[in-house]
Amino acid sequence: MPIKKLKEFLDGKNVKYISIKHSSAYTAQEIAASAHIPGKELAKTVMIKIDGKMAMAILPASYKIDIKLLQEITGAANVRLAGETEFKDKFPDCEVGAMPPFGNLYNIEVFVARSLEDDEEIAFNACSHTELIKLSFKDFKRLVNPKIVEFAYHSKI
Repeated sequence: MPIKKLKEFLDGKNVKYISIKHSSAYTAQEIAASAHIPGKELAKTVMIKIDGKMAMAILPASYKIDIKLLQEITGAANVRLAGETEFKDKFPDCEVGAMPPFGNLYNIEVFVARSLEDDEEIAFNACSHTELIKLSFKDFKRLVNPKIVEFAYHSKI
C-alpha cells in the first residue's frame, strides 16, 4: 500500500492525523470538492525545477504559482514547472501526481506558500488519488521544515 511509508513516518513522530477516503479525483479542486474540504485548506504539491534541481511547491488548491516571484525569492536563474516524466520515478510508492508534500522523505526541497500558514489544519494527497491525510499545519511545518515564502496567488477558476 503506497500510503504505508507516510503513515509510518507520522506514527513514528506521534503526529495526530486523519485519513480521508474520497472518490477518485485528480485535480486539486476536484479532490477538495470530493472530500468536502475548502480549497484553501487542501495543500497541492506542484513539482518544479529550480536551476535544474527538483523541488516541491506546496500551495492551496485554489492558488497558482507565480514562477517569476519564486525565481526572485530563490535567486535562481531558471524556475519552471517539472513534467511528469521528470519526477514520476522519484516517488515509487505514490501514484503519479499524488505525492504528499513531504519532500524530506524523498530528499527534495520544499517551498510552502505563506497563505497556508493561516490554516490550522491542512489536507493533502496521501500517495493516491483516493485518499487524503489531514493534520495540523504546525505539525507539518515541524516535520518538513519547509521554506515558507510568498509565491502564489488566488486563482478565480
